[in-house]
Amino acid sequence: MPDKITIYTDGASRGNPGPGGYGVVLKCGRHRLEKSEGYRLTTNNRMELLAVITGLEALKKTGSNVTIYTDSKYVADAVSKGWVFEWEKKGFRKKKNPDLWIRFLKTYRKHNVSFVWIKGHAGNAENEVCDKLAVEASQKKDLLDDTGFESGDDENELFNN
Repeated sequence: MPDKITIYTDGASRGNPGPGGYGVVLKCGRHRLEKSEGYRLTTNNRMELLAVITGLEALKKTGSNVTIYTDSKYVADAVSKGWVFEWEKKGFRKKKNPDLWIRFLKTYRKHNVSFVWIKGHAGNAENEVCDKLAVEASQKKDLLDDTGFESGDDENELFNN
């Protein structure tokens, strides 16, 4: 039987765009993993989506049953309401963050994933941990470059008209 994994995610940016970070908590049975990273110039939505991607990419076994808790309506609705699959059919034309959505779909399809939207800053302990990780990551001294954002790929320059 595939493993049951719970992933909590959050993204943050100080300014939009501005320095940002993501935080992830993965849980499976008695196992727990926290991940975070910060970026020099990015957006909140990119960090929310990158948190989900990073959580899924951390999984070693394919076919896992995964529940992702996120306070991002952008991410949760895009998947749960099927928007991202329509965007994909249209080559992500006129959609932001195609580089991350393509990366998301690649790892998403390896597992059985469901999303649960939770209200942010409402006392969910793991969401609060993710928020703290994301904010702390955004405040590091040596931040990474979000090359997808800084190159303009989020403006759909990846695709021909």
